[in-house]
Amino acid sequence: MLAVTSTTIEAVKIITPGSFADSRGVLCETYNRDRFIQHGIALEFVQDTQSVSIRTGTIRGLHFQSSPAAQGKLARVLRGSIFGVAVDLRRSSPTYGKWTAEKLSATDGKQMLVPVGFAHGFCTLEPDTHVFYKATASYSQAHDLGIAWNDPDLAIDWPVPPGKAILSDRDARLPAFNSLPAYFE
Repeated sequence: MLAVTSTTIEAVKIITPGSFADSRGVLCETYNRDRFIQHGIALEFVQDTQSVSIRTGTIRGLHFQSSPAAQGKLARVLRGSIFGVAVDLRRSSPTYGKWTAEKLSATDGKQMLVPVGFAHGFCTLEPDTHVFYKATASYSQAHDLGIAWNDPDLAIDWPVPPGKAILSDRDARLPAFNSLPAYFE
């Protein structure tokens, strides 16, 4: 059983795979191409990536790749929990510049499907959080971009105060949302 629900932005989906428990533990099918297609999600994933964040309040993002290496992502948490965010960068979209967020945890098994044309990021809600995601395009340093996590025009309601957020040097220097060219029409 696979449950697919939309977020406040129709293109971003929350996917909850079914699981089967017995005395040994739990079995969960996190991705099945045919089942995804039955729900109207026909993506081909080409890369898997895992991140480990040691401290609560670690923010990774907001990242995206431009064409021709633009990525869609299917993110899930293997350990801990996150506040996952997707920002619509599609200029012709009625939700351009809007964001949606969802708490994902290893316990609830929910996954966030972030399509091409969105920036993606997350904040860890627990120490030692492991996030795994599938991507529809391989990593390309030449196309790797991002926007400031705390951009006032986006006004994302992050679960960590600005002075407590843990960022990479790169993420701390990402540009403002309103400075982006039209990467996605």
